[in-house]
Amino acid sequence: MYSDKKSNCCSVSRSLINQTSSSRVKEVTAVDSIKFEDKMVFLTGGDFIMGTDSDEGFPLDGEGPRRNVRINPFQMDSYAVTNEEFKQFVNDTGYITEAEAFGWSFVFEHFLPLNKSSIIQQLPGTPWWYAVKSVNWYQPEGEGSSIVNRMDHPVIHVSWNDAIAFSNWAGKRLPTEAEWEYAARGGLIQNIYPWGNDLTPNGIHLCNIWQGEFPKKNTKEDGYVGTAPAKSFPPNNYGLYNVSGNIWEWCSDWFTNSHHKSVQVNPKGPDKGDSKVMRGGSYLCHKSYCNRYRVAARSSNTPDSSTGNLGFRCAKNA
Repeated sequence: MYSDKKSNCCSVSRSLINQTSSSRVKEVTAVDSIKFEDKMVFLTGGDFIMGTDSDEGFPLDGEGPRRNVRINPFQMDSYAVTNEEFKQFVNDTGYITEAEAFGWSFVFEHFLPLNKSSIIQQLPGTPWWYAVKSVNWYQPEGEGSSIVNRMDHPVIHVSWNDAIAFSNWAGKRLPTEAEWEYAARGGLIQNIYPWGNDLTPNGIHLCNIWQGEFPKKNTKEDGYVGTAPAKSFPPNNYGLYNVSGNIWEWCSDWFTNSHHKSVQVNPKGPDKGDSKVMRGGSYLCHKSYCNRYRVAARSSNTPDSSTGNLGFRCAKNA
């Protein structure tokens, strides 16, 4: 029975698998030109209340306490980096992702390849996750799968290191966690979701998450079982798409579950750590088990990890 509210059902780390090879990530030098700049929105910054003290939150995740944070003006991608954009990056640089270098990545049980011999291991703590050979950004479900009909979907199976490489190439960077939450809130004060406090106002689905009984059946009432196109559903008040559900998104910060209670200006997290912050939740989140599609929700993963529900969007100084 899957009832532990504190568990994060839609995140799994490469550190849980005995490594048979090491990654060989090609370093990508930062460039001066800005690619895909037309997808960015300008955000004025200023003061906002970050985090939550709500009973719906997970205190052990470090969602609280609520705190005043000040952000300088910056720019943010209005939607996550897509397969089409990542393909252009790979074609331009010859970059090899960590999933390709390791030779495997994590796949949710509903998307396993027909060739069961490609399965390396099932995760005991989260048995719906499998490490599968030959899974990467252009073969999201392993050999025989393709992104040909998903070029406008967010790229997945990319590690934090991969996201940094893309950002350097694009002349951008990853957002800080504080910038991400400021942008995701869309100017609303302490609302649960980017659009308000009702998950489905007037019965309308506004994000791509799990419906039904997790992990047995997804009724896909929102229209999707896996990823949705990066510009699905209405954007928030700042023009950002899918900052709730669809895919987890990497942030630049090292993860910590403790925060200063005083006013913070452009916080960037600790100087070092074991895992990087992820925000936004994914298509696997369900309130009965992993209610982390809320704006204040957060999680983390090791910088070399990649999964079928983890991608990123970029930011840039104003």
